[in-house]
Amino acid sequence: MTTAYESTTERIPGRSWTVRLTGHADRSATVTCSIAACRMPARSKDLAALRTFAAGHAAAHAKAATIHPNTSCHCRAQTCAAHAQDRVYCTGTVVMILRHDPTVGQVWSIEEVCQACAPLIPHARVIARAARPRPAAAQTDAQNPAPAPVARTTVPAGFSSANSGPADRLEAPGRPRSTPRHPYHRRSGQGR
Repeated sequence: MTTAYESTTERIPGRSWTVRLTGHADRSATVTCSIAACRMPARSKDLAALRTFAAGHAAAHAKAATIHPNTSCHCRAQTCAAHAQDRVYCTGTVVMILRHDPTVGQVWSIEEVCQACAPLIPHARVIARAARPRPAAAQTDAQNPAPAPVARTTVPAGFSSANSGPADRLEAPGRPRSTPRHPYHRRSGQGR
């Protein structure tokens, strides 16, 4: 089932891929993938070749996947079961992790999780980060470059020029500019 997400601001669920090497009683093994469309090798007794294929297949999923900045944490969707002893709020940008326990050596998982969960998941390493979205102002500036600045003649502070306006005049440093008062306004507390 494919779901299309129309808005770039809508949160989309974090994805996960699992590649598993399963042994059988006759000392053979099979490789399975959580994506049904993936082609897997036939059942074989060559465990080293199957293990190499499984690791390469997991790496291919990681390389082909693009992390979207509006992806939600997959770990949170699983109620943070991978790090149940360490409770944390899901925050930060999305990262892609590879989970593989070398002592077991039969399961490779690739998941999109948040930066808060990633360091807490055992046997996981970050393999990719989401690209930061460009701010709208930066996108507008890239499309419409600013006009070239107009060259001005500089006048030393304290002097004026015939073509300078009020914004070009420098104020004396350290003195706030006072506003002229109308003669009819008085400060409160002043009598005649």
